[in-house]
Amino acid sequence: MNENEDIKTEQTQENGSRKEAKAKGMSLKSILGGDILANDFFRRQTKLLVLIMVFVIFYISNRYSCQQQLIEIDRLEQQLTDIKYDALTRSSELMEKSRQSRIEEYVSTQESDLQTATNPPYLIKK
Repeated sequence: MNENEDIKTEQTQENGSRKEAKAKGMSLKSILGGDILANDFFRRQTKLLVLIMVFVIFYISNRYSCQQQLIEIDRLEQQLTDIKYDALTRSSELMEKSRQSRIEEYVSTQESDLQTATNPPYLIKK
């Protein structure tokens, strides 16, 4: 029976030390020292805490990826706008150079025998 009494005494001492630790509460020293991780609550909830950390890391990486895509979209939209303006400018230049008056002026300066037609074009039927 002496062994049983020793075991009971040890168990009561362990329970007493646990109660003392709980009675102390969570102090800044225990949090910074890492003693809080030895708390029974944190040991029981380890899997949940790991899962939460995985979700937080996933959330942060997803947000970073989204921001990078938004930056790329803005850059491509600016590039598209620049290309549209460039195409509009080139189209305007082409229209200016292909006007009949400009072509007639160019032909006359080249001393060519070409002349502007005085008769309208007609369709040849078979």
